Amino acid sequence: MEKDRDQAYCATPGPIAPAGPAAPGGAAEGPPYAECVLCREPTEYPEATKGATLCPVCAWQEAGRTACSG
Repeated sequence: MEKDRDQAYCATPGPIAPAGPAAPGGAAEGPPYAECVLCREPTEYPEATKGATLCPVCAWQEAGRTACSG
């Protein structure tokens, strides 16, 4: 019973579709945003941000993989 619950918690979900209408070309509106290093979607960070930038979906999935890797 406990093992089934752990497997369901650690399962990686599929991609999540954004809510609402998308901007033309799939880009976020506003200043130029950095691309996610995994899926190449715009992130919440400006282009000048240093380091590996992840979109919210990839950041959430990466956190889940890291938490369940122990």
